[in-house]
Amino acid sequence: MHKPNRLLNEKSPYLIQHSHNPVDWFAWSDEAFEKAKSEDKPIFLSIGYSTCYWCHVMEREVFEVEAIAKEMNRIFVNIKVDREERPDVDRVYMSALQSMTGSGGWPMSMFLTSDLKPFYGATYVPPTSKYGLPGFEDLILQLETAWKTRRDEVIESGESILNHIREASQNIAAASELNEEMLLKGAQQFKNGFDEEYGGFGDAPKFPRPPGLNFLLRAYNRFDDKESLQMIIRTLLQMARGGMYDHIGGGFHRYSVDRYWRVPHFEKMLYDQAQLAVNYIEAFQVTGDKYFGDVAKDILGYVSRVLTSPEGGFYSAEDAESAINAAEPKVKEEGAFYVWTKKEIDELLGLDSEIFCYHFGVNAHGNAPQGSDPHSVFVEKNILYIAHSVSETSNKFEKPTDEVARIIEEGKMILFDVREKRPLCHLDDKILTNWNGLMITAFAKASQVFGEAGYLEKAKNSAEFILKTLFKPESNLLLHRFRDGEAKIEGTLEDYAFFIQALIDLYESCFDEKYLDHAIKLTGTMINDFYDNEGGGFFDTSGKDKSILVRTKEDYDSAEPTGNSVAILCLLRLSYITGKIELYDMAYESILAFSGKLTKMPYAMPQMLVALECALHKPKQIVITGKSNDETSYRMLMEVYKRFMPSRVLIRIVPESLAVTETFAGSIISDAAKPLAYVCENYTCKLPVNSAEELLKLLES
Repeated sequence: MHKPNRLLNEKSPYLIQHSHNPVDWFAWSDEAFEKAKSEDKPIFLSIGYSTCYWCHVMEREVFEVEAIAKEMNRIFVNIKVDREERPDVDRVYMSALQSMTGSGGWPMSMFLTSDLKPFYGATYVPPTSKYGLPGFEDLILQLETAWKTRRDEVIESGESILNHIREASQNIAAASELNEEMLLKGAQQFKNGFDEEYGGFGDAPKFPRPPGLNFLLRAYNRFDDKESLQMIIRTLLQMARGGMYDHIGGGFHRYSVDRYWRVPHFEKMLYDQAQLAVNYIEAFQVTGDKYFGDVAKDILGYVSRVLTSPEGGFYSAEDAESAINAAEPKVKEEGAFYVWTKKEIDELLGLDSEIFCYHFGVNAHGNAPQGSDPHSVFVEKNILYIAHSVSETSNKFEKPTDEVARIIEEGKMILFDVREKRPLCHLDDKILTNWNGLMITAFAKASQVFGEAGYLEKAKNSAEFILKTLFKPESNLLLHRFRDGEAKIEGTLEDYAFFIQALIDLYESCFDEKYLDHAIKLTGTMINDFYDNEGGGFFDTSGKDKSILVRTKEDYDSAEPTGNSVAILCLLRLSYITGKIELYDMAYESILAFSGKLTKMPYAMPQMLVALECALHKPKQIVITGKSNDETSYRMLMEVYKRFMPSRVLIRIVPESLAVTETFAGSIISDAAKPLAYVCENYTCKLPVNSAEELLKLLES
């Protein structure tokens, strides 16, 4: 092992992973920038994250090689960035990389001028020419020559790329009004790319895209679009049947390398678990199918067991690779923790193995589909997926369905216990405000729909952790990252938007007014620090950190929704709760700022379409009064919770409540002690009712 470099003093697990490279790494810091300027050197910027498989590969092949590191140290000032810890840095240079190459990904390898302007970029770069890509050794020597002999061209290239990013961040409204055509066109674009046989959209690789499912469920609800509902059902069923779902321990892997959802990229991300749990919860609400509810509960069980800190915050991710065996901890393979040989299962399950293997598609030769294992990692290894249903397995072996189900469940428990004794995947234990916000929302919604107090407790614990450790009450500011006792890094738009959303969801789950109060106050900070008063919409950063050369406005809802989409939804929800029309106006103007792209490519902005639907169709505003322990009030509340009403807002007023002063409800409540339900739209309320049955009629009308 090489002697440690300065990254050993960092908190990011990703940076610490590189702390024994022979590369003279810096973190993103003034120290690094000053060194580049004083020594007249270009900067090599490497961006990744601790559970990124190809980041590990590049480290082993490039950054751990003495000869390559020596040249890197001679030519460049080398900076390592954790993209999850510094999403502001990642966003600028990912935009640059995409403008250069048309695509992006991690590890990101960017080459910058000494004043941080990007002039060349790539993702994974092998040590020598490989896969049709130039080798890293040759590349850095070529760039050194360019820096020394064609400096003007290099500087001009960097300035041109930055200008392109700046221009792309200026949203110019192309539509004079917002309309339902944008929603209908968005649904149609999803339909055009739908894989009718295996679910999902497009071909391999297949990613879960929760914001897209959010929108399609609302398109079904708004327009009675049964085709959209069938796309959701097909996709969620196929994902949960495939190997992308962990059938032994719960939770979803990052994506599938094949069309069938069979062979995953094995890392598990907190943001996927959070959003997919909500997708399955809402599918359960709409369809009543217990299967969707069970998948959601399994996801939440995995998060509770593996990704929850003792203090209540949620960890970020689990790695894709792990040691093949404990005796050789440095010899790692992707999926080693999750895959099985048939021989292993036969020995563990005995006579029950044949049923188990038939159900999960296990065979002696391995079950990776042809073309999905180019590096031969899964030869004679099996990724569990539901090859045959319990009913099909029952028919095959002529056994009762209950008996087959019992054999499968007992087999899963046996494999789980054995798997837990294998070398574990690396756990990225940093706690991020934005991703915790998404997870709080998932647990809060689960507590509403399933009525389980434990879920609400998980949501509260995380919220309290953030308010205690990542929130500055004196300035009403959020920080982004907590790890190893240190809270640090200025919050981005996503931190505010996702956490405000979580606080609103938490308020609607337990009606503790402090969560609503925090949501309202943090929204004030979000508007002050991020809102674009001239062009509408929100910047991704506050602009306080001058090392971030461009204040971008992200508009593409991909694996996660953008901060803009969620921030706008928060403005709308708080407007409907508080009666503050100015919040609605700000939300509407913000959607209008993105309307040019919404008109042309709504498929790219599904969570913005969710916000648009919420803005165009005023939701039901439901107010329930009555004492805290009133049984009638409780039954009316449950009637609301069990129904899929995506844009509704919910207010609970009890006699001692202060929320009446923070919400529009103050003008309509005469006696908070009476168990009544008020259903309002656009602040106009129907006559209150005093039973769950009468409330149901109002909700259905």
